[in-house]
Amino acid sequence: MIDFQILRYELPGFAELTPQQKAYIYYLSEATLWGRDIIYDQWGRYNLLIRKTLEAILEGFKSSKVQEFKGSKDFEVFKEYLQRVWFSNGIHHHYGMEKFVPEFSQQFFEEAVRRLPADALPMPAEQLLETLVPIIFDPNVMPKRVSKEAGADLIKASANNFYQGDISQQEVEDFYATLKGDNPTPPSYGLNSTLVKDGGTLREDVWCLNGKYGKVIEHIIENLNHAAQYAENEQQKHIINLLIDYYSTGSLQTFDEYSIEWLKELDGRIDFINGFIEVYGDPLGFKGSWEGIVEYKDLEACKRTQTISQNAQWFEDHSPVDPRFRKPHVKGVVANAVCGAMLGGDEYPSTAIGINLPNADWIRAQHGSKSVTITNFTAAYNKAAKGSGFLEEFAIDEDTVKMIRKYGDVCDDLHTDLHECLGHGSGQLLPGVSPDALKAYGNTIEEARADLFGLYYIADEKLVELGLAPDLEAYKSNYYTYIMNGMMTQSVRIKLGDNIEEAHMRNRALIANWCYRNSDGVIELQKRNGKHYIQILDYPALRGLFARLLAEIQRIKSEGDYEAAQHLVETYAVKIDPELHREIRARYEQLNIAPYKGFLNPKMTPVFVGDEITDVLLDFSETFEDQMLRYSRDYSAL
Repeated sequence: MIDFQILRYELPGFAELTPQQKAYIYYLSEATLWGRDIIYDQWGRYNLLIRKTLEAILEGFKSSKVQEFKGSKDFEVFKEYLQRVWFSNGIHHHYGMEKFVPEFSQQFFEEAVRRLPADALPMPAEQLLETLVPIIFDPNVMPKRVSKEAGADLIKASANNFYQGDISQQEVEDFYATLKGDNPTPPSYGLNSTLVKDGGTLREDVWCLNGKYGKVIEHIIENLNHAAQYAENEQQKHIINLLIDYYSTGSLQTFDEYSIEWLKELDGRIDFINGFIEVYGDPLGFKGSWEGIVEYKDLEACKRTQTISQNAQWFEDHSPVDPRFRKPHVKGVVANAVCGAMLGGDEYPSTAIGINLPNADWIRAQHGSKSVTITNFTAAYNKAAKGSGFLEEFAIDEDTVKMIRKYGDVCDDLHTDLHECLGHGSGQLLPGVSPDALKAYGNTIEEARADLFGLYYIADEKLVELGLAPDLEAYKSNYYTYIMNGMMTQSVRIKLGDNIEEAHMRNRALIANWCYRNSDGVIELQKRNGKHYIQILDYPALRGLFARLLAEIQRIKSEGDYEAAQHLVETYAVKIDPELHREIRARYEQLNIAPYKGFLNPKMTPVFVGDEITDVLLDFSETFEDQMLRYSRDYSAL
């Protein structure tokens, strides 16, 4: 059964953009779409081969060669499997990280492959089957894309394609520790390379124009060059040229220079992310998954985020953490609300609703950060959630449902703003503490830190004073849904018997479970008519718990306390109560709601007069299958 729903997002205000701005968005979007094959390859050595084979079979059903399969049970579940591969950019679940179990038979797969013409397949049929059958059908082969199992060698236990050869976790950690040395402003070593072991020697295969992924990067560069011709200002042209230089050379020093200059571009309405960015796909947090997003400012909603960023120093000064860990001078906190116009790579089809970059701690400390919350995506999510029956099933009573209906959307957006605009940019490391000191626990701790910052301040009267929160009661809706999600409802995304693996889910479980177990009656898990519900008895006291945990998590990060990070995550963020898990999943399944959401991109068609783009037409009519097959035809170079 498919566990995701595909949504469409609107592009409000796009029609009012100038022809130059539309052309700029168009070419940035083309550069975004060209990175698709990279993410497939990064997330599994055989993903591209599998995707191409599955698509060939799907197309083959339209011919007489395999016509008799059409309409069979195998065919129907085959299509579902391919949709899962498309949605997750590979054969492992995009969130749970476990390998998909095909419901179609091995015999069906083999017969379908053998009946296709040779020129329809990416390699000869028998060689293809010998390679792919164990990868697809054997549950013991490459079972996890990213493993977080305590005590395991996380490199050997993970099926991603960031490391090649017989490499151990210790070897990886030692390799990059040696590169960093005592440099207080190190580049993000390992961010844009595959670490390869040849004959006992480690080397990096860099992702650049003349290296790995060069055939794709060539197309990205081509479209970035086109985009530069339509840039809104000289700084945009400058950062595009730096990005092209980085892609051309693979120099991480150039990437840092690009990141710093990207922070300075504040005047244009259009912005973008394109590159090897987030490290959640690597269990050790070194390798950047390729992602792309094109966005333009939501001018009305920007008033909210800019108010937050203008008061960043106040929030930092009043944070409930040890003053040693606060930034004495908050620099360059830039926050905007934007409309997403195109998604690619790690951001597609499932995407973030808020982003804070760059990730390098020393750049954040010295130059600041940019944050965005993506308003048209949250609007689409909110629209899809209306009338689902979810709140009525899981909130404890009618008054709580009414409270969440009244305040939920505005407070969820506000918490995202606080998380991205302030949370990630807050605090500082003590001198000499490595940004990688927390190792595999670093991503979870960082997300918890940002979430707690938002949770603490969403209840502050300062937000009412600034006109950001409607009143002093609104925060309660966010507190209730956060605890309910972390303790209960996010578990619908986890298979029975599995642990929590994904960093954001671990973060939410850590916060909710720690608060519950340390609440002294502030939070209760009540059972009514055979069902469990969250009851929050003292909302101000819960804010105090968030403050305590934020202070400890900031200490852990600032001091690089690996043992304390390990204890918090393993104690509160990994295990799920099996009986409660079974109950929550059963209740959720009765609602017939897909636990994951993703988006279709608009199809953009430029209108030319001579060599100039005078307009860009938007088409929202494609189906998920049509869009995926078009992308495979038009944007494949690997």
